[in-house]
Amino acid sequence: LTSIISYVDLLSREELSPVAQDYVAILEQKTARLRTIVSDVFDLAKATSSTDVNIERLDAVILMNQVLADMSDKQERYGREIKTEINADTAFIDAEGKNMYRVLQNILDNALKYSMNGTRVFAKLEKINGNVKISVKNTSSYEMDFSPEEITERFARGDKARTTEGSGLGLSIAKSFTEACGGRFSVKIDGDLFIAEVEFAEVRTEPEVTVENVAATQMV
Repeated sequence: LTSIISYVDLLSREELSPVAQDYVAILEQKTARLRTIVSDVFDLAKATSSTDVNIERLDAVILMNQVLADMSDKQERYGREIKTEINADTAFIDAEGKNMYRVLQNILDNALKYSMNGTRVFAKLEKINGNVKISVKNTSSYEMDFSPEEITERFARGDKARTTEGSGLGLSIAKSFTEACGGRFSVKIDGDLFIAEVEFAEVRTEPEVTVENVAATQMV
């Protein structure tokens, strides 16, 4: 694949006829998509085997805000708005930051890509019964004739009419990465609403012991 990409790049620098240039442009698009699929397959394999997972303490509020900020260009690209509701100042979980960034990125990208024109995507973070729950909800632009279990399988694509975007691995990667970090990933379908949910046990951190804290305790 690397060799093909290199030769296509060399071809694109040559003086070619307009028709040949069109062919090379198509080759560039197809090889770039294939490279993305191969990369996703490797990521999925690592997640499934739970290798290279370094669990750390994360603030899910900070992580979610960071992902949302980085998705601003895609909101413009798809002409959609993400309506955000974060019902916590902090929400600590034990997970891997790199993997969970990818999880949130994938489910938000999926919602933006496949939502109906003129609708908004809703992203919510809340604490429920000792857990931190993140949900992303969108109104589908196509008929969802699949089950929640089917859409998280590898290479499953909800909108079968689309052939130019997506590898069918985004939700499968999100599910595998979440579970590798010890969380729960689920999909719900309610009419035309598609809902992806990520849930982790909340970690209640103890306040840091400082001279000021000790002095205040002694005064009480």
